[in-house]
Amino acid sequence: MPQIETIDSTLAALADATRRALIARLASGPQPAGRLAHGLPMSRPAVSKHLRVLREAGLVESHKVGRQQLYRLAPGGFMQLQAALDEVGRFWASALDEFKQFAESQP
Repeated sequence: MPQIETIDSTLAALADATRRALIARLASGPQPAGRLAHGLPMSRPAVSKHLRVLREAGLVESHKVGRQQLYRLAPGGFMQLQAALDEVGRFWASALDEFKQFAESQP
């Protein structure tokens, strides 16, 4: 199972609607902060703070291209989250199967 602290920070980062909107915008490919901020009801510094939280959670990466800082999705953060969710899913599938067997064995 991925480290609990990593999953906690990932889920905390995704709990914010603005950060989920930024993730959705990045799904179409790398973009500069200015383009990501376009149309959001907040200042560019506020968007930068949201991007920093996403970076610290391992969901977004940034790199310089010329004078621009480009942001893109970081697959590693999402793979850790998916692994944790898969583990929870396996637990529930097993628990429900066992409960079904128990319930069917009762008179």
